[in-house]
Amino acid sequence: MYAGLRPLLAGESDATSKLSREHTVAHPVPGLVVVAGGKYTTYRVMAKDAVDEAVHGLDMRVAECVTEDVPLLGAEGYRALWNARARIATKTGIHVVRVEHLLNRFGSMAEEVLELIEKDPTLGEPLQFADDYLRAEVVYAASHEGARHLDDVLTRRTRISIETFDDRGTRSAREAAELMAPVLGWDKDQIEREVEHYEKRVEAERESQLQPDDLTADAARLGAPDIAPL
Repeated sequence: MYAGLRPLLAGESDATSKLSREHTVAHPVPGLVVVAGGKYTTYRVMAKDAVDEAVHGLDMRVAECVTEDVPLLGAEGYRALWNARARIATKTGIHVVRVEHLLNRFGSMAEEVLELIEKDPTLGEPLQFADDYLRAEVVYAASHEGARHLDDVLTRRTRISIETFDDRGTRSAREAAELMAPVLGWDKDQIEREVEHYEKRVEAERESQLQPDDLTADAARLGAPDIAPL
């Protein structure tokens, strides 16, 4: 899951652009292993280093790490589906480019998204103002990927907040919230709260980008309080 946050190791410079993107593993006290820094694309290396540190010194042999060979969720069967993408497009009535998009996002789990569309063909339509994404992807985020709030979908499960830079997903917010509502049991008031919170979060982000330094930018970004738990 993409969170849009990058932990950085402290360094001699205060500028985040100059800090290392590498990670470090520490064993400060017996029984505690700490990983700091790192980046999204090296999470498997980070996990390997953390486990290697955790098992170091144990009175037992531990097998070599196999994380590089463990397929991600959706990897199994992906090649076969990719080769069949034209047939899938013909069968579902979804343009082959859309099928390719789903396969690139979900791998073989795209079949679950297509099942949602089969049950409700309107979910095969693109999301307004973010037409790179299908309406089904919003529903799937809430029903299968653990999304519980609107910003979970627009910022993390999809990249609408980043990719629609002109409005950062605000024009798609209400439609997305209404798609999530039946899955999560939201009433009209909750839909309004979710949309309002998302709009305030985007406004706070825009304000943060006008600030002269990291400290005031962070304060501005935090100007939008988290929405109350469901």
